[in-house]
Amino acid sequence: MLSAAVAAAAAVAPLGAASARAGNILSNPGFEAGSVAGWSCSGGAGSAVTSPVRTGAYALAATATSTDNARCTQTVAVKPSTAYTLSAWVRGGYVYLGVDGGPQTWTPSASSYTRLSVAFTTGAGQTSAQIFLHGWYGSGTYNADDVELDGPGGPQQPGAPGTPGTPRLGTVSDSSIALSWGAASGTVGGYRVYEGDKAVASTASGTSATVSGLAACSSHTYTVAAYNDAGESARSEPVSGTTTGCPDTGLPKHALIGYLHASFANGSGYMKMADVPAAWDIINLAFGEPTSPTSGDVRFNLCPASECPGVESEADFVAAIRAKQAQGKKVLLSIGGQNGQVRLTTTAARDAFVRSVGAIIDRFHLDGVDIDFEGNSLSLDAGDSDFRAPKTPVITNLIAAVRALKARYGDGFVLTMAPETFFVQVGYQFYGQTGGGDPRTGAYLPVIHALRDILTVLHVQDYNSGPVTGLDGQYHTMGSADFHIAMTDMLKAGFPVARTGHTFPGLREDQIGFGVPAAPSAGNGHTSVAGVQQALTCLAKGQQCGGYTLRGGPSPSLRGLMTWSINWDRYFGWEFMNNHEPFLNALP
Repeated sequence: MLSAAVAAAAAVAPLGAASARAGNILSNPGFEAGSVAGWSCSGGAGSAVTSPVRTGAYALAATATSTDNARCTQTVAVKPSTAYTLSAWVRGGYVYLGVDGGPQTWTPSASSYTRLSVAFTTGAGQTSAQIFLHGWYGSGTYNADDVELDGPGGPQQPGAPGTPGTPRLGTVSDSSIALSWGAASGTVGGYRVYEGDKAVASTASGTSATVSGLAACSSHTYTVAAYNDAGESARSEPVSGTTTGCPDTGLPKHALIGYLHASFANGSGYMKMADVPAAWDIINLAFGEPTSPTSGDVRFNLCPASECPGVESEADFVAAIRAKQAQGKKVLLSIGGQNGQVRLTTTAARDAFVRSVGAIIDRFHLDGVDIDFEGNSLSLDAGDSDFRAPKTPVITNLIAAVRALKARYGDGFVLTMAPETFFVQVGYQFYGQTGGGDPRTGAYLPVIHALRDILTVLHVQDYNSGPVTGLDGQYHTMGSADFHIAMTDMLKAGFPVARTGHTFPGLREDQIGFGVPAAPSAGNGHTSVAGVQQALTCLAKGQQCGGYTLRGGPSPSLRGLMTWSINWDRYFGWEFMNNHEPFLNALP
């Protein structure tokens, strides 16, 4: 929907109008040259074959081996800040299509030709793009035919207007975002406002528009292009905004989140609740653990004095929690951890979980729970292939239990989650590999999806992880800004989930954070202060992203940063807190 003024203008310049197109700008897109001319295939893996083909006389055949995924690429000239659609017809097992630095898609098994398609927008200074097809290591031969990159090739159309100025946010409400921008040079017939590849507003004159009909507390990224009879300009730099109407969490816009070793001792030493500095906005008490893996009966007690000399009394502990809450801080029970396996296999275990966790919340006057299920706590049963409608009891019972706690405590209930990348981002390619793989892969996805309406913060553990493939089709390795950027961008942008045929929708940016170890001794994947702050700058502002392009756009309301742990940070002189708390506060 548009405001009245913009709707009137839209009658003059329809939203569906597009810039002049050059059609398919790929060379030899159907391999009708009888060769792979125009394409570059790794290891000489690709060739033109006469069968099986979709149309014409030839198609691509490329064989992936155990050491080569048979990647075939073509680089073409493109226009900056311009929308393109890439598609191809493919067959075979695990066939991928995408653009370097942009989105990708795939099919896990296509016995006949199946169409794959992705849309992307080039960067403000981008003049070339490399598109790719490939298989998966050891998966054998795949075929591709009728590859198409639809969009304008080469430089800006002669006579088209210049690029408009970067849009600025105006009035933002629960359902609308107002924009204004600097006028484009040259002859201008009007302006179009884009969200991704879709024109969402248009004006025949003036340099402002209001996009309305939006959902409350939803994030949007817009660009603007000018047009005239000769064509459309390059698109402006993006601007991001979030509609109002977000739940009042009582948290600062950007929060510092940490775990406090309250029930056990380790090399970092015990720390009293009263001694936790005021910089920490969410304090997760580690850990509530079950009496047995399948009982559902969770217990939490302060560390015994024999293990933790100087531990405070329970009364002093509760008083310190109350003092933190008076400062606006949230104190949660973190359930699980590395050693606390929780498998709610039955409804009886589910009900015991609700009773026992509720009793702990009441006893210690806590604000909510943190779900930190690791190890074998979550896995998918064979055949449970749709994250939108899970069937596995350990997942459905957990969802029901958390909803019961939310219903009991109401709007003030705070829910956070700290899954490992294995349970979330790795599901991008290997969701629930029940057929000979690991059924834990991506097993948090149905939980996150089912509870997204009551989720406060998802802060994935970006540590103790191997390399993970991002939305750019590249491996990203922990311990770097690049890893945190790529992993967190997936949560904002959403991603197709392997073998399900469905896309995991992105979360609101205010629901997203990421987690890092406070020090090298605290976990694999420790990231330098500079690396963490580069990642935060990229994610929140869209700046200092290195070679990575944010698919979800900048997230100025990114919730914050989690660490394991407050105890380890104190042990190493508060480097994490002293550097990152003021940095978070300085973000817009």
